[in-house]
Amino acid sequence: MKNVPDKLPAFPIARAISILRREIRQWDDPIVTKLARRKRDPFKVLIATILSLRTKDTCTAEAAARLFALADTPEGLLRIPAGTIAKTIYPVGFYNTKARNIHSVCRDLLERFGGRAPDTRAPDTRAPDTRAPDARVPDTRAPDTRAPDARVPDTIEELLTLQGVGRKTANLVLSQGYGIPAICVDTHVHRITNRWGYVSTKNPEETEMRLREILPKRYWIILNDLLVTYGQNLCAPVSPWCSRCKLRSFCARIGVARSR
Repeated sequence: MKNVPDKLPAFPIARAISILRREIRQWDDPIVTKLARRKRDPFKVLIATILSLRTKDTCTAEAAARLFALADTPEGLLRIPAGTIAKTIYPVGFYNTKARNIHSVCRDLLERFGGRAPDTRAPDTRAPDTRAPDARVPDTRAPDTRAPDARVPDTIEELLTLQGVGRKTANLVLSQGYGIPAICVDTHVHRITNRWGYVSTKNPEETEMRLREILPKRYWIILNDLLVTYGQNLCAPVSPWCSRCKLRSFCARIGVARSR
């Protein structure tokens, strides 16, 4: 492995972000980003992110499309047997576990974070009626058919109480589902920011906490999109394409033993 210098020059993060924004245009966006750009739907972002764990993007995209064709609400997915969900999302990694987690998440959204949608019927204009129940004037309005309004939590603390949801998923729901500044650190973000020498951390959670301290907030949401795309296509875990990288002149290349 390449030795780590005692002291690295300050990494030009603004310049790196500007370059990456141009470079990634040649590649497809991550599946969760695509979903969020079509329509900002925190529930779909949450479910798609659960599916994406330990799974390639192409497989996630196909599985999410099949699943959302069956149902795309907590109520709808909860009505589908977990076994059917598992068969639908196969071959994503850990499909049986993810099917059970999806059921658990949908149940929690309805039972712990649910409510009632606003009653849009005309007001009940009947005068107060003190007569016996069987003699009261009936309510002639249409029946109240409101379904429970499941709310996807918009805080990391609440999101982390859902089964199968870790910090990566929670931060992605906040950033992509709600547009709330949050730093989603996956294997690409952890690897590349350490490779640059921008951070020096041992695991993704440490990386997230360090980035919260040093990364300008205007870059929090976009960082994951940029580095996932760059990491999948050029800055690979093993033998990255350094000869084609526009960041090479200021990347410390920490941990890079061999490159192309």
